[in-house]
Amino acid sequence: MKVGNLPIIVGTIIGIMGIIFHLQGYGVVGPETSFMYHNPDWISYGMQIAIVGVIIIGTGIGISYYKKSS
Repeated sequence: MKVGNLPIIVGTIIGIMGIIFHLQGYGVVGPETSFMYHNPDWISYGMQIAIVGVIIIGTGIGISYYKKSS
């Protein structure tokens, strides 16, 4: 496995989880019994988590690009 693939995979999983948390904050997905459901705090938490996922994906792409050029 290439070194850059692991951060890309992990970042994708974190990003998807952030989007799900964001949508749960809006009350779009998830069970109504969840503490995240219709909770405005989780709208912003979800977006922050998704942004961290995108940053990790970008880091993985940067590592892959750097290894290819070396």
